[in-house]
Formats: sequence, C-alpha cells, structure tokens
Amino acid sequence: MFSINEFLISGILLGFASGISPGPLLAMTISESIQHGSRAGIKVALSPFITDLLIVSVILLFLLKFDKYDPVIAMISLVGSFYLIYLGISSLRTKNIDLELKTKKTNSLKKGIIVNFLSPHPYLFWITIGGPILFNALDLGISSSILFVAGFYALLVGSKIIIAILVGRSREFLKSNYYLYTIRSLGLVYMVFAFYFLKQAFELLN
Repeated sequence: MFSINEFLISGILLGFASGISPGPLLAMTISESIQHGSRAGIKVALSPFITDLLIVSVILLFLLKFDKYDPVIAMISLVGSFYLIYLGISSLRTKNIDLELKTKKTNSLKKGIIVNFLSPHPYLFWITIGGPILFNALDLGISSSILFVAGFYALLVGSKIIIAILVGRSREFLKSNYYLYTIRSLGLVYMVFAFYFLKQAFELLN
C-alpha cells in the first residue's frame, strides 16, 4: 500500500511516462506544432482535460461494480502488469521518433479531442492501471486520490506542452539523444509499476 506522498509520486511518474511516450495524441501534438506552431500543439496537449473526465468516470463506474470481487480485481491487475511490461519493453527498444502526421486544417483542439477519444491508450490505462491505483488511494482518503490524479494530469499534459514548445522552435529536438534516452529510461519506471501490479494480483488471488 502506498502512502499519500507515494500516490502523488506515482501519478507524476506515470503521467510523465505517458506524456512523452509515442502515441496518437503525442503524434498529433507534434504534427500541429510543426505545421501550425507551438500554440496549435498546446491546444492538442490540453485535450485530455476535456475527454478524460467522461472516459475516467465511465471506467470507474464499471470498476466499482467489481471492487469487492478480489478475483476480478486480481485479473485486472494482472492484465495491467502485462500492459506495463509491454510499455516498458517498447520504451527500452525505442530507436527513433517518427511521429509526424499529415494534417491541413488548424482546428487543433477539436482534433486532439477526437484523437484522444478514439485512442485505446486512455481506456487501457484507466481500466488496468489508473483505476486500481485510485481504489487503493481511496483506502487512505480522498486526498490521496486527488493527489494521484493531479500529479498524473499535470505531467501528462505538461510534458506534451513542453514538447509542443520545443518542437515549435526546432523539430531537431525529436532526434536528440536526450529525448530518446529519457523515453528509454522511463521503460524501467514502467517495469517497477508492473512488479507492483503483479504483487497485488498474487496477493488478491491468495
């Protein structure tokens, strides 16, 4: 069981890892920044604040039905650990960043909302990772849950905003070793959380 501060740190680490890892929303953020400037990329980066309220609410209501069924939560945690291992391996094996998308219109916020709604990433994250962590946080109190969510979204959105600004100034940032090595090192962070979820799954099954 995490402490209150550990829930905040967990949210920050997972948010940062999710924010800079290759995916549809990051691709759209980079594409808009390259073609229309940092301001357009920032609008895309802000889209989770709009989309995820509905996504997270629906998923938490779904998970709430199984909160008292340890085998179900154990299986969700087990799937979450495999998903984290997959993300970790993908990050560790990253060799180059090729995320540019072809777009013409500049309705950046609308594009970001559509991309995030249609992307599987937020659904997978909150079903298998974020949801179980939130339920554990509630055992310590609502403040733990708030800190986890605040830390997660501050870094999820904040990291994409920083990338939008850097890319808007120079697309060479995407080819720099700093960005590449940061993504690879975060693969280890995913592995640590995978171990935690595996441990939780086995504890619930026993």
